[in-house]
Amino acid sequence: MSYRDNDNVFEKIQRGLPSYEVEEIEQVGKKNQDWNNLMLRGECLAACAYLKARGIKVDLVYIDPPFASGANYAKQVYIRRNPDLAAKIEHAEQKMELAELQSFEETMYGDIWRKEDYLNWMYENLTAIQSVMSDRASIYVHLDHHIGHYVKILLDEIFGEENFINEIIWWYKDPSGQTIDSFKRKHDNILFYSKNSDYFFNMDAVRAPYSANTLKQEKAGATSFGRVVKTNPLGKIREDVWDIAIINSQSEERSGYATQKPEALLERIIKASSDEDMIVADFFGGSGVSAKVAHDLNRKFIHCDVGMNSLQISRDRLQQAGAAFQILEVRDGVHLFRNPQQTMDKLAKLIPGLAQGIEGTGDFWLGAIQDKKLGVIPVYAPNLIDSSEKVLDQTIVNQIINEQLQILEQKWEEFPAKAIVYYVDIDDEKELKKFIKNINPTTTEIELRDLKLLLHDLIDNDDFEYAISNNDLNGYCVTITQFQSDRLQQKINQYNAKRALKNNPITQIKISENSLELIEWLSLDCKNANGAWHSSNEIKIDKKGRIIIDGNQTKEFWNGKINSPEKPLRIKIRNIAGDETIKQLAE
Repeated sequence: MSYRDNDNVFEKIQRGLPSYEVEEIEQVGKKNQDWNNLMLRGECLAACAYLKARGIKVDLVYIDPPFASGANYAKQVYIRRNPDLAAKIEHAEQKMELAELQSFEETMYGDIWRKEDYLNWMYENLTAIQSVMSDRASIYVHLDHHIGHYVKILLDEIFGEENFINEIIWWYKDPSGQTIDSFKRKHDNILFYSKNSDYFFNMDAVRAPYSANTLKQEKAGATSFGRVVKTNPLGKIREDVWDIAIINSQSEERSGYATQKPEALLERIIKASSDEDMIVADFFGGSGVSAKVAHDLNRKFIHCDVGMNSLQISRDRLQQAGAAFQILEVRDGVHLFRNPQQTMDKLAKLIPGLAQGIEGTGDFWLGAIQDKKLGVIPVYAPNLIDSSEKVLDQTIVNQIINEQLQILEQKWEEFPAKAIVYYVDIDDEKELKKFIKNINPTTTEIELRDLKLLLHDLIDNDDFEYAISNNDLNGYCVTITQFQSDRLQQKINQYNAKRALKNNPITQIKISENSLELIEWLSLDCKNANGAWHSSNEIKIDKKGRIIIDGNQTKEFWNGKINSPEKPLRIKIRNIAGDETIKQLAE
């Protein structure tokens, strides 16, 4: 199938990339007059629109998008040690396994797609990425057996078959995945394309070492296939099968991000396809490995991801590496929770009376409302994971009226009296209502509602109490005396209730009265009372309870305090799930 001929997708691209308001969240390190590395919270399309508007071209793209694997990826949330008890429980560690805690809402992202939806989504993203690539740029698309062969067809269409360079096989050893009815799957596929024939590539930067036997043959003056064995001082030419170890659970690289890739993999790609001071971009940034390695190799970087956890993990990782960068949020009409998947999960709870799993509604409808007068009212909301659904247009409305309502009529033996359709953006509301009136052959009333009014209610901030003291010799000290997260406490209670049903009270999580165990990170801003955050001093508590002060790992346990030589104007606290709360400090 040619996705260039898919009217629904190509029509959205023809309109031009979406252009939205961009807000500066934080500046980490000192700004560079020539270039400011970027971290963007937002979707790939919106990020590309921002870069295009600013005339920024990228020289190398690596993306590790969802693989359409049919799975949800989650992380483990660790309870920190209470400062009052840290020294006494040094060898104890509490953790919540999210594989059995779906209600905890710590899914990093959902990777459950219909194939056609996924490919439409990828076509839009790849087209947007191509539009911000420089003439000598190349792109590496990291996938696996689930969808890689389909995406190659898209890449051939967008970049041209003549610009296909390599299919790289990343082979790795991994003890998991035992099977007796098939061969074990132990590799990923990385598709390497250039934008034009004159692309940047430096094999000398990534040559492989020769084997001991080859060096021995050279020394002995041996011949191979009629030629004298002669080596290159830089090493032998690298092949397209790469044996690079995955990150094990004990590795210092491990950040807690579910699909984190090893730095060695990105180092090879970045060395081969970019030079110092070139811009390396990753539009599905995940754990921030692309940006981190780019920084280490003196490249400029752009990290983009829609998940808040991705930005937090990457921000802390880059800050610890000494990188300077600007964090921006693309406001694309949606006030997201931690990520689109969790936003969708929470959204269902915000619609009054909405129930999910009602017979006949299937995957298309978010759920339905039981009304005493009107009966069952199906409710549609756009999938926030799929940017193509955010604009309600005639295509989507036609699908609702002439396909989905017809399916409901067959299952319920009558059309619903009413259907509610939520939207983020709408393509000419007046014309759309006229279109509905003219083409609707059903007896169903279609009510349009603005989803943004609900999304503003998604975020419930945590609360905390503090005391501040000033010592002329040591500066200022802020002591956190109480922390409260109703959302986390509710999830912990649900976890404990499940454990109680299994008659396993020993593994229940117990939180102290001041709840300081729920804090992961604190930062003081001594520069700005409002606006973009400036982290003057910060403390991160790792999962073992030890603290990282301003990016430097220590062996100390957190004592409930954070110090500053300057007068702090406000404080930001991040809980163990990633929610952040800011308070201005009293005079």
